[in-house]
Amino acid sequence: QVQLVESGGGLVQPGGSLRLACAASGSIRSINAMRWYRQAPGAKRELVAVINGSGPTAYVHYEDFVRGRFTISRAYAENTAYLQMNNLGPEDTAVYLCNADVLVNGAIQQSRYWGQGTQVTVSS
Repeated sequence: QVQLVESGGGLVQPGGSLRLACAASGSIRSINAMRWYRQAPGAKRELVAVINGSGPTAYVHYEDFVRGRFTISRAYAENTAYLQMNNLGPEDTAVYLCNADVLVNGAIQQSRYWGQGTQVTVSS
């Protein structure tokens, strides 16, 4: 079984920063893509960023609303992804969720797993 656990959320003032972590654990052979999503109250879940692969050739994508403020990274050997969030505004308030495309030990194709999310609240 595979579990993803997000951490690092909390309450921050506008203009502040948070660093989220998504740690995958379990019977993991390898992880391909890892992604951050968010869901604000009353809103649809939306993609924030994705990182695919490892090392300097990893593919990285950000949605437009990031506007240079966020950085996704990963510690590949530790099955962990991060989201550094700077210049946060109230519009960034949401539950931030991680998913990952995981090849489980003994499996022949990868499966997608989700974490439960971590709350980010931006308020003065």
